[in-house]
Amino acid sequence: MQRRDFLTTMLGGVAMLRLPRAVAQQPSGEIVFERPAAGTPRKGHVLAAIQAHSDDIPLYAAGTVAKLMQEGCTGYMIRATNDDMGDAPGLGTAGSVGENVLGNERDNAALTRILGLERSFDLNYNNHRMGDVSQNELQCRLIFLIRLLKIDTIICWDPWAHDEENPDHYMVARGVEAACWMAGRAHDFPEQFAAGLQPHAVREKYYYARRPEITRVVDISAVVDKKAEANRANLAKGPAGHHGSQLRAELAKRNQRLPLLGDDDATADRNYIKEFILTHDRELGRKYGVEYAEAFHYIGPEEPLRTEDYIRQHAVPLR
Repeated sequence: MQRRDFLTTMLGGVAMLRLPRAVAQQPSGEIVFERPAAGTPRKGHVLAAIQAHSDDIPLYAAGTVAKLMQEGCTGYMIRATNDDMGDAPGLGTAGSVGENVLGNERDNAALTRILGLERSFDLNYNNHRMGDVSQNELQCRLIFLIRLLKIDTIICWDPWAHDEENPDHYMVARGVEAACWMAGRAHDFPEQFAAGLQPHAVREKYYYARRPEITRVVDISAVVDKKAEANRANLAKGPAGHHGSQLRAELAKRNQRLPLLGDDDATADRNYIKEFILTHDRELGRKYGVEYAEAFHYIGPEEPLRTEDYIRQHAVPLR
């Protein structure tokens, strides 16, 4: 399935950090429903939003990134490819490879700014060619960034997802999965320690996918406008960007208007995205009694060994 076909299908189908106040276990199953937390309980924590292409995070996880940033995280963007096989803003599939690279680089920079992330790291692999990339090389680069930035939370493609056809998605995901663990080990790439880095393992992972194994649903209702703005900045790919304002202009030529599209281009773009692009998020949110939500395969920190607690409760004097 092509990226645009996926979105069309979605439209046609209508498509450990402990935060006890933000997370509630659903009685019907194992899916955790994560609500917005009051204040900034994640202050001091670092997240990395990792995507193969410039539209991955906007489509699948921009709301959750915005939510975690609002709760105090410091964030970074990591983009694996240069999107040279993607589309160019304003040119679509007619764009040249060079235009694709530049346009998507600008889109990615705008996305980074809109989500409030500190900066973007572009790994610049060729689009759709990551099957040729050495996993050891990719893991080494990711381990370096995890240690350098002291990343606690990863938001990325799910390495265990089914029916994923894009090699960039699953190759990046596999590299991330290994790097999250290896970065905390003292014997992997020890030359990095000579540069002042230290072992640092990732604590939690929010994995997104086309068809995710859902273990956590995140309420993004309070930040849905931020997600809409992130997709509005994604001019090169997908039926988002300025499609709302373009539709508004086309209707005006026919002496028609849609109240949904408002009275200016920015409103038209945002409302078009919220109504049509985020249909799946809205339907998922409705199942949990909120306006919009995103789904993830979530892997959190393992429970620490309770050795000291056990000793306090069960130790007896030597005779």
